[in-house]
Amino acid sequence: MSANEPGQPPVNATTFTYNLETPAIVLAIGAHPDDVEFGCGGTLAKWSADGAVVHHLVCTDGSKGTWNPEADIAALVTSRQQEQRNAARALGATGTVSFLEYIDGELEHSKEAIDRIALAIRTLKPNIVLSHDPWKRYRLHPDHRNTGLNVCDAIVAARDPHFLKHHMTDHGVQHHRPDALLLWEADEANHAEDISSQVNAKLAALESHISQFESTMKATDEDGMAVFRDRMRTRMADLGSAHSFGAAEIFHLMNRL
Repeated sequence: MSANEPGQPPVNATTFTYNLETPAIVLAIGAHPDDVEFGCGGTLAKWSADGAVVHHLVCTDGSKGTWNPEADIAALVTSRQQEQRNAARALGATGTVSFLEYIDGELEHSKEAIDRIALAIRTLKPNIVLSHDPWKRYRLHPDHRNTGLNVCDAIVAARDPHFLKHHMTDHGVQHHRPDALLLWEADEANHAEDISSQVNAKLAALESHISQFESTMKATDEDGMAVFRDRMRTRMADLGSAHSFGAAEIFHLMNRL
């Protein structure tokens, strides 16, 4: 029985599943520009190369993503949106790149955000949705936590026909039930994707986020970027070695939604 069945307690995973069949349509939902690439960039690149249509949805405007107190915030927001589009292209993604544009750091777990994400799920009809694990212990950033909560609630609102009835009338969208939800930065991982062939694509996508070199990647010059690349390669290899892969991304997989 699935741990997601009503009334069932969570089951601690003792074994991992591996390498889902390539879905036709994918929706990756991140709190900020670059979160998707860190969380599941290799998996998205792999599926894109195998013919999946990959969509990106970013919940906030990324307006606090700088250490420069004198930054032009409007220019930063514009730059980060373009960086996200560039990153999607680096992954080979052919779907849409959309932004909900909530203020960075102020995203709430709210009905409005849930409805907007649910509407995106109903409109795009993904087989698989990917996002942040909202139950990650000791998480500091509220946008990551609230994005995950909003996405999980939006899965329910998207799948069940009596939610969003006004949107069905206004937008002509019908309910849609994804096949699976993959949560990255998982507090209890139970699934791994082999990304051995997509390490370079993931790095290229991350390096599309030029505005984040200093604040997120801790790099102010090429030497710093080399250190960042080595750190990422080592992390992907370490995640893969536990599962006999050259490199991996790991998730908590929820299916039978």
